[in-house]
Amino acid sequence: MRDPEWIKLFARAGYGARGIVYAIVGIFAILAAFGAGDEQNTKGALGKLIEQPFGFAMMWIMIGGLVGYTGWRLIQAITDTDDHGTSPKGLAIRAGLLASAGTYSALTIYALSLLGVLPGGVSGQGGAGNMFAGFVGARQVALILAIVFLGVAVAHVYKAVRRKYEDHFEADAATMRFIHPVAITGLIARGIVLAVIALLFSYRFLSSSSAASSDTPGLKDALNFIQGLPAGGWLLAMMGAGLILFAAYSMSEAVWRRINIKDA
Repeated sequence: MRDPEWIKLFARAGYGARGIVYAIVGIFAILAAFGAGDEQNTKGALGKLIEQPFGFAMMWIMIGGLVGYTGWRLIQAITDTDDHGTSPKGLAIRAGLLASAGTYSALTIYALSLLGVLPGGVSGQGGAGNMFAGFVGARQVALILAIVFLGVAVAHVYKAVRRKYEDHFEADAATMRFIHPVAITGLIARGIVLAVIALLFSYRFLSSSSAASSDTPGLKDALNFIQGLPAGGWLLAMMGAGLILFAAYSMSEAVWRRINIKDA
């Protein structure tokens, strides 16, 4: 079947769900910058969502979007919807899509645990990393993840600076004039956060105590690191604003992104 509409609907819902998660993270980063709250990671964002009026209903809608995003990432990676090919660069991009599917599937399971559907969440990135560490060693895993996160960070900045995201949009010139500043700023902001996570993993690799630690750095750790820098409050506020723009970029993908589905 060519271009089944239900897959497109789930893909667009998935981009929207990602946008909501990052909007919450960005808002709380700005609040934390001025002493009015704490930084949140993606799981924390879901926790804040369920605390709102009609939170359970909104969480079920969010889960539908997360399931759609996970499935869409799998389809992108396996069927190569965007024609990345089998070159080393193409395979690396598709591996990143698979990793994204794994991350958001873990987030989906965590959301289900908040609703009481499952007995408990999963640790997501940390759990996978710790399991892998049991086979090859914690310091080696830290180095691998540092390289992976740095590569994804560079890819985000490259995508923003070279406007590669534009290749996947179906929008007229007037609409793109509004999307460009949102996409460029949002992608660079997320790229910076991912680069900070890579730095934290690098420190773990170099630290003699890394092997004894069970927690792996994530989004909240990166925001805490930024807040600890000179003028950290202002930097954190700027980063929060950037993540909100990344959320807006995700929302624009929900509306205007080209969703390619290849024949089975």
